[in-house]
Amino acid sequence: MSAVPGGCPGRSARKPANFLPPWLIPTGRSTAIVIGECERAFYGNQFFDLTPIFARHGVQVWLPELCGPYDPGNPVHDLAILQLSAQSRREVLRSRFRTTAAMRAQAREQGRYLGGRPPYGYWLAEAGPHPNRADARRGRRRLRLAPDPNTALVVTWMFTQRLTGRSIAGIARELNNHHVPCPSNEDPQRNRHRTNETWSLRSVAAILENPRYTGHEVWNRQRTDREPIDPTDPSRGYREVLRWNPASEWVISAHIVHPPLVSEQDFVAVQAIRSTRPTADGSRRVYLLAGLLHCGLCGRRMDAHWVNRRPGYRCRHGHTSAKPADAARPGNLYVREDETLAYLHGQFAHLGADLNRHSLVKQLREQRMTIIYNGDGWILGTDADPAPPIPSQRRQDQLF
Repeated sequence: MSAVPGGCPGRSARKPANFLPPWLIPTGRSTAIVIGECERAFYGNQFFDLTPIFARHGVQVWLPELCGPYDPGNPVHDLAILQLSAQSRREVLRSRFRTTAAMRAQAREQGRYLGGRPPYGYWLAEAGPHPNRADARRGRRRLRLAPDPNTALVVTWMFTQRLTGRSIAGIARELNNHHVPCPSNEDPQRNRHRTNETWSLRSVAAILENPRYTGHEVWNRQRTDREPIDPTDPSRGYREVLRWNPASEWVISAHIVHPPLVSEQDFVAVQAIRSTRPTADGSRRVYLLAGLLHCGLCGRRMDAHWVNRRPGYRCRHGHTSAKPADAARPGNLYVREDETLAYLHGQFAHLGADLNRHSLVKQLREQRMTIIYNGDGWILGTDADPAPPIPSQRRQDQLF
């Protein structure tokens, strides 16, 4: 895609509709865009979202398939654009399928490292020439995970402590008391997205849940979804949302491909400790809304909390037993599960009187809904709603 007659290289027509590069703004002479390959320029409704903006600035859009400029008043041109858009989308989906299928095979059969940040406890080491001959001739090398001498022992210690029955909060508190750098402090260049500078419950739990520490390569644990910024106005563009895939969609290598930091037997035992935590009376407590309730004051996910012999949820606004309490934080926020379920039944009564609480919660999870509680009432939202920023405190020094 190029501009005429300026000769400047064009950009993909996936910019928001209110954006035009400066070299496309008319300056007394006719300006046009020539799309040589529609597969690389647009698909879906992108062409029709952008052409009105181009027309407002006096910019024509030329396509070889139309033998000239696009005429918005010509129904034959509209039909041709619809066919080209469908063809472009088919090519994009076909390329995506071929790429993901190849990556699945490489991860499962070859155990190949496919990029991304190495997990805490590992760093990247060379593993011979690149398997692609062209890349190998250019000097590229194959990479694999290798134990980091500064952090591998910390990971092994965490699994050992968990196997003795120690709580996740106790492990995090011990690490913070000995000033052990958390992942964002240990490797800040690769963890710029993290704002926490001390060990939290979630960071410890994520390490204990990561199967890559068994020596197997794991791919497709996360995915990136593109969602419209405004569903009613697709021309405003899209935003990328990172989400976790269910364990059934993970691709795990068939054999061990890098040095393990924990055995498979110990890793499975740690998962059992997390999932079947005993209670004082020997019973198992069930929280139907676990993971669905969010605090309307700080944006955090509310914790399951058993109080007065019934399930409930609370938010301590960032305070855990892993670190000292902050006197400036607001008071704890509590909500009962039965009151929340009563609110949900009132909101979804139109779905049928026979909708029990289990099917109601199932509908919420399938629709990726969240329940926001601020102390005065509930608000239904989606898991893509942005949360307020969470402040962090800084810790330094280290042990181990």
